[in-house]
Amino acid sequence: MKIELLDKLRQKNPIAFNISNFVTVQDVANGINAIGASPIMSEEENESEAMVNISHSVTVNLGAFTEGQLKQIAAVTKFANQYHKPIVLDPVAVGAVKYRLDRCNELLDNVDVAVIRGNAGEIAALADVEWQAKGIDAGEGDADLEAIAKALANKRNCVVVLSGKTDIITNGQAVIRVYNNTDLFKLHVGSGDMLSSIIGTFVAIEDDYFEAAQVAATVFATAGEIVANQMQVPLAGSFGPQLIDELHLISVADVEHTAQFD
Repeated sequence: MKIELLDKLRQKNPIAFNISNFVTVQDVANGINAIGASPIMSEEENESEAMVNISHSVTVNLGAFTEGQLKQIAAVTKFANQYHKPIVLDPVAVGAVKYRLDRCNELLDNVDVAVIRGNAGEIAALADVEWQAKGIDAGEGDADLEAIAKALANKRNCVVVLSGKTDIITNGQAVIRVYNNTDLFKLHVGSGDMLSSIIGTFVAIEDDYFEAAQVAATVFATAGEIVANQMQVPLAGSFGPQLIDELHLISVADVEHTAQFD
């Protein structure tokens, strides 16, 4: 794994365009900025082409959208494909709400994405695998998670990051598992959104999206685990700001020392 991509990211300082969930937009912007990229957000369809042109990647979060915003998303992703800017898709709660699943599949039928990042319930829904999702949470199921992630990667010809207690990253053939974790991720709303946006910063500077996604997931999981281990008491409210601090402070050496993956 090329952990040194973290240094490359900070040297290049790419512009990461995000269509964000209004619930978590500040955490997302601060996380992107902290790790060493430059965040830019927009909700205006008329500036879609201009925004894509100045950006190095596009991350689309489907956590809270309207029909009007879907038109902007369609325009942005079309231009991203046209100008060869990688797209990261976060399909929030598609395993729990059919409307979201239908809109997400329509989007995926019309554009090519570099990475899909979701929890088990979201990835299973997009892979057409039976799963009991629970709102934005992963829910429960008996299917093999690696098989689910591979199925979706092959179905959509992209990299899939299935995040959870163990993060699973696959290009449909090879699989990387990242074991760093903390329960505080589940208590901080927007941790998944932040991970998707961090993946967006790495695909902006690395054309091998499988490599970029696994490094992003490892850096993010390691940063969260470092913060949790430094806390005398696991405080959910303090975790988010300290996670952003750690994304700014974390070094290649820190990741190499703490990361657990195979």
